[in-house]
Amino acid sequence: MVEPWTALGVSLLKDLLFKDILLELGKGALEDYVKDFFKDCIKGGVESAKAGVLKKSVGEALQQFLKIVEDELEFECNLSGAEIRDNYQIPIGKFIKHQDVKPLLGQAFARDCRTLDGKQLGRIWRQQHLQGMPTEFDWNGVAKEYLKEVKRIIKQSPELRSILELEIQEAIAQNTQEAAGIIPDFNLKAYQDGLQERYANLNLDSLDTSVYDYREKLKVWQVFVAQNVRECQEFLPQVYEIPKEHQRRLRESNQLAAEVAPEALARHRQVYYQQPVSSILDLVNQIWEDDKLRYLVILGEPGSGKSIFLQYLALNWARTPLNNAIELPIPLLIELRTYNRDRNSGECKDLLEFFHKGNVICRLNQHQLQEKLQTGKVLVMFDGLDEVFEPTQREQVITDIHRFTNDYPQVRVIVTSRIIGYKHQRLRDAEFRHFLLQDLNSRQIKDFIYRWHELTFTDEADKLRKRERLQQSINTSKAIAELAGNPLLLTMMAILNRNQELPRDRPELYNQASRVLLHQWDVERKLLEDPRVDPVTIDYKDKQGMLRQIAHFMQAADKGLAGNLIQADDLEKILSDYLKTIEVSNARKVARLLIEQLRGRNFILCFLGADSYGFVHRTFLEYFCAWEFVWQFQQTQTLAIEELKTEVFGKHWQDESWHEVLGLIAGMIDPRFTAQVIEYLISQDGDAEKFSNVFLAADCLAEVRNLSGIATTANKLFDELEGLTNYDLNYYYPPFLGKEADLVSKIRSQAVAAVAKTWQDHPETLPLLKQWTHTGKNGDLRRAAVEEIVSGWKDDPNTLPWLKRQVQSNDSLFVRGTAVNKITRLWKNDPDTLPWLKQQTQSNDSFLVRQTAVEKIARGWQDDSNTLPWLKQQAQFNKSLSLRGIAAQEIASRWQDDSDTLPWLKQQTQFNESFLVRGIAVQAIASGRKDDPSTLPWLKQQAQSDESLLVRQTALEEIARRWKDEPDTLPWLKQQAQSNESLLVRAIIAREIALCWQDEPDTLPLLQQWAQLNYYRVLRHKTLEKFATVLVFLFKDNPETLLLLKQMVLSNENDYGQCTALVELARSWKNHSETLPLLKYLVQSDKNENVRCTAIEEIARGWKNEPWMLEFLRNCALNDPFERQAIFEENPRKIALGIIIEQYLNEPDTLSLLKDRAENDSDNQLREWTKKNLELARKFVH
Repeated sequence: MVEPWTALGVSLLKDLLFKDILLELGKGALEDYVKDFFKDCIKGGVESAKAGVLKKSVGEALQQFLKIVEDELEFECNLSGAEIRDNYQIPIGKFIKHQDVKPLLGQAFARDCRTLDGKQLGRIWRQQHLQGMPTEFDWNGVAKEYLKEVKRIIKQSPELRSILELEIQEAIAQNTQEAAGIIPDFNLKAYQDGLQERYANLNLDSLDTSVYDYREKLKVWQVFVAQNVRECQEFLPQVYEIPKEHQRRLRESNQLAAEVAPEALARHRQVYYQQPVSSILDLVNQIWEDDKLRYLVILGEPGSGKSIFLQYLALNWARTPLNNAIELPIPLLIELRTYNRDRNSGECKDLLEFFHKGNVICRLNQHQLQEKLQTGKVLVMFDGLDEVFEPTQREQVITDIHRFTNDYPQVRVIVTSRIIGYKHQRLRDAEFRHFLLQDLNSRQIKDFIYRWHELTFTDEADKLRKRERLQQSINTSKAIAELAGNPLLLTMMAILNRNQELPRDRPELYNQASRVLLHQWDVERKLLEDPRVDPVTIDYKDKQGMLRQIAHFMQAADKGLAGNLIQADDLEKILSDYLKTIEVSNARKVARLLIEQLRGRNFILCFLGADSYGFVHRTFLEYFCAWEFVWQFQQTQTLAIEELKTEVFGKHWQDESWHEVLGLIAGMIDPRFTAQVIEYLISQDGDAEKFSNVFLAADCLAEVRNLSGIATTANKLFDELEGLTNYDLNYYYPPFLGKEADLVSKIRSQAVAAVAKTWQDHPETLPLLKQWTHTGKNGDLRRAAVEEIVSGWKDDPNTLPWLKRQVQSNDSLFVRGTAVNKITRLWKNDPDTLPWLKQQTQSNDSFLVRQTAVEKIARGWQDDSNTLPWLKQQAQFNKSLSLRGIAAQEIASRWQDDSDTLPWLKQQTQFNESFLVRGIAVQAIASGRKDDPSTLPWLKQQAQSDESLLVRQTALEEIARRWKDEPDTLPWLKQQAQSNESLLVRAIIAREIALCWQDEPDTLPLLQQWAQLNYYRVLRHKTLEKFATVLVFLFKDNPETLLLLKQMVLSNENDYGQCTALVELARSWKNHSETLPLLKYLVQSDKNENVRCTAIEEIARGWKNEPWMLEFLRNCALNDPFERQAIFEENPRKIALGIIIEQYLNEPDTLSLLKDRAENDSDNQLREWTKKNLELARKFVH
């Protein structure tokens, strides 16, 4: 008997396991099968003349489909032939007969078919409750291979091509009709359905989800967390963090704008960080209200959530009932890689035609769509500008977008792109505003984790346990928290957390995370697509091995770990060298194919433009770099323990960018060796490096799970850290201000944090921290102890009551203030917090606590209807006049729009006893009622009659600045300057006139006159500084200004005034012939040590390259007549010595000079300071 399929001219493959399925199908109504198979791609139906050709095509296609499924089960899922036949033959036979499967397989013959929906095949398989497929089975891969085989069938059959070409001709005829407005229609319901079918399910293709089937369980709108954005119109931080050399290559390849001058860059950076952070959804809402925001560019890192954000917006509309949706703007979501491909292939000529006939979810008639666009009732979203890889094509796409906004100026447009490779200029010129996606913050991370577990767990106890486990891992590790800020990587953590405890030790977490990300780096499939190379097996361990070597190469480059950058040539060499070690033939060709794969899609490495690559997150660079050192130490044993200590830790412990790598190494090696590393670090002299050796040692110890085997080392480290909690300098410095105070505070606080983190699980740690809050020898130690208790033990039920007791009774203001801040921030929603805070404003014996409580109530409970009346009561009747002012300030700044606020404030200027309240009221009324004609006369009255100098000063400043253009203001101020009895008031008026009327011809003469009368000597420091600075800024070109500054410099009325004028003189008239002699005269002759110090500093700054400079400084260091009267005084000899150490350390006589001063200087504080610096200097002198 002739087999039916043979009768159709199809030769069955000899080794086909599913041969019986085809034979069984051939016994049935094959004609009906063929009709169903081709119903969507051959619109005219299957005529008898076509039937024979089409039957044969169906037979060949089905045979290839079955063979591909068979191969997937055998080679990817490791099933034997018997297992495949016994478990899958009957289900597969049912599957290919399914009514939805037949036309889906037939779509591959359609003229415009470029992809086949593998997910839909998988969905139908699961819905039919057929035999479960192994987790390794890939429906997308099957669909892709099947599509290629169908194209081959078409290519080899002239008869079939003839039939399909006829279809094309009929389509052309249809398009002719379409031009008359017949098809496609403008079916918004179909478009809504298409959006939901395409985007509703969360896309987890880039992650390994084999441990659990998440498909169709997670909808985008259920897990989407609205991130924050910050405007970045002129500046992108990430661009300017990459190495200069790579910036240059990006510019040469036209992927980065022209270089920005350092001054402009600094200005742009400052402006960027001053921009407010706001929700991206709030921003989108504004685009319909503010024309300046109608065009947006949203920028972000790989995995930062750019695409899911646009999908969320589209799905919001798609899920709205149609009768409501038709009244809303229509979201058009355009994947730019698809648009660019269609445009290049001739499928469409512009964006409008793309929606009419391109590869979109649901085509919309361009004539009706144009009407919507012209009215502006459309939100057009262009996703993935960075996925148009070829620069000239990307420029063309930008041109298309710009033209589109010109053609339809009423529409709103959003464009997304990765940061690297994006250039601002063209879209900025097209009036697009640029915003940068920020990392998820702690609240957003917590929100995502809660939602994820609510959606993917049914067992309540399991859900709670695993949710808390993931949150705790993020809370306790800075590095893991940084990873969690990226939505893709946070999702990866949630997947890992399901079936296994998220590792305490980060190296194991990163190992597992890399396996998840490497799952989709399908190397083998990429190689099988290329006939030039033999089949290759490269498992995840090989991929990890390649990544270790790539990371190791990067850390050895010029920029080291800060760079995260490797050139394609170097990458190719590393890959090919590794492939050779696993005996891969054509290793270089295979390496190039892998690199080509990286250009099109991010796995764990990503393309950075200009033929360069990097890790998608620097955490993975650090992890693989650490792993390579450990590999050399443990596996290949090419790195001995002494080399590990001296060459790896010894060379890099001073570099903070290496600390994460070094900590990971410590956690990956045996604790015995970690102990040796810690001992080595402790032995280093870290004074000049802010003791980063000790803090790194603590980080290393924290990586060790069980400390029992290295207890001696742990105790030695604890003693070092406890000593640093009381660290101090051995010379006087201002205790709360300046670099020295900041340094001391930072080291003390860091030491406390290191103890709390490293020994958090030790039962004695919490009692020790609490003890420190009472007995600590300095405020930094006490404050840091409170912060660490709250950070590590917030959920302890005893923590909140303990904090409240500290607010009431601790003898340290540092502890009290910190405790109040922590309570109001972390326990704001506790119903007892607000009443407790109000009680503190009345009864606490610390003004700092009372002040903080008032501020926290005003800011944290502004929406509470009782807050404003309560604040008004405090501003009027609180026993403390200062606390009244604080309450008034909060009212004026936070309730300025309340209609009762200004009348109430005006009333306070008449009756309130607190001058602070009256001054705040004057300022608020001047600002809020400037247009009221009665305000200016009222302010003049306050400026003349209020008994408080502060109130009069405030009124004068408001009059001068807000009523500058009033013709009577300047004459009135001049009159006050002549007649007011207060010298300080006259000086304030002089300053305001200089600031606001600098162009008036008599302003400078007035200032000179007032200066001669010594008005400036009564000004406070900041005011005086403005006075001198304004003089130079406004009147530098006037010769009288130099004379006035000299007069101020030589006056002995106010040393701060002398110093301020001296600095302006030295910097603005440096090249004047009299400047240097005058400064040297002051160094020699001025009686005030502050003036001499300033003069020395300015000479060293302005003339530092002069050959006489070292001798000048030596003379100052030896001969300045300073004699200490108080510990806070500055010694000019110290100033000179400090400059010598900084600029002339390697000069022959410098060490001997330091030794002499350390032994012989008359100032004990200077001797101690010099001894310390002499010890450091000896280490660095060549």
